[in-house]
Amino acid sequence: MNEVPKVVFSRTLETADDWPETRIAGGDTAEEIAKLKAEPGKDLVAAGGTEFLHSLIKLGVVDEYRLWVLPAVTGKGEALFPELDEAVKLRLVKSTAFPSGVLELCYAPADK
Repeated sequence: MNEVPKVVFSRTLETADDWPETRIAGGDTAEEIAKLKAEPGKDLVAAGGTEFLHSLIKLGVVDEYRLWVLPAVTGKGEALFPELDEAVKLRLVKSTAFPSGVLELCYAPADK
């Protein structure tokens, strides 16, 4: 993990010197994502809290959703998707069933 390049989106941090291969993105999220997508290299993977993920969905910058359906129901938790002004239509790209019963569903926005 330490060798993998990382970008931390933060409005308060100025440096990430303690974590190798890490830089801070503190500007407009859509502009920062556009810059990252323009860089050469592999796919971007977003990980973070619900608020951050909801912001990426609302900005329309998600190219692929990887949803894992677990064989358990808790009946509580945060909403996966935020309230949107209009529906985002998705198309199934790939599905994988694992021996554990976990199902991975990969979706892309239908218009991309």
